[in-house]
Amino acid sequence: MRLPYQLHVLPFPPRAFASGYKEKNPLGTIPLLLDGNVRMTESSAICQYLATRYGPSPLAVAVDEPDYGAFLNWLHFGEATLTFPQTLVLRYSRLEPPERRQPQVAQDYAQWFLARLRAIEAAMADRAWLCAGRFTVADVSVGYALLLAHELGLSAQFTPQVAAYWERLRQHEGLVRARAVQWKVAEAAGLKLGPFGMPVKDAS
Repeated sequence: MRLPYQLHVLPFPPRAFASGYKEKNPLGTIPLLLDGNVRMTESSAICQYLATRYGPSPLAVAVDEPDYGAFLNWLHFGEATLTFPQTLVLRYSRLEPPERRQPQVAQDYAQWFLARLRAIEAAMADRAWLCAGRFTVADVSVGYALLLAHELGLSAQFTPQVAAYWERLRQHEGLVRARAVQWKVAEAAGLKLGPFGMPVKDAS
């Protein structure tokens, strides 16, 4: 949308390593969007808010468009159905100390995630983007889940249409711009981006 914004990159997890962050977000989670008096912490809601509050934008699908229902469904599918099982894969295969890791749990939830990709495989048989014949914030939501899957090493198991869709997403100029800003801000904050794009303190 080319909206001006200020990005703050915090060490992970911010509730432990970013002093004062809980005063802004009592949960200590990311993301946190501050827009005047508006405070938002839910990724899909932030996408919808930006595309409609600062629209009209082709990134949103209007209520009078035929794909409005599909748009809302895909927008929330990315977080609720695709990202959720991956958080358990991430936790029990990478983030927990070795003695607390649960390989079977991680494997089970990885398979759960991969099974849910059938919906994308079917949808992409006759289109480039999820709905309304254009790139929308629904693709941003689902795209993040595929980005996380790629970082977790699951993209090698993508089916053909999902893999092609992921390639379109990773080359999208919006993602390329966003990642460049993320790296620049992290470096300025004395952080480096570790696995899965999580900022960590640079020990070098």
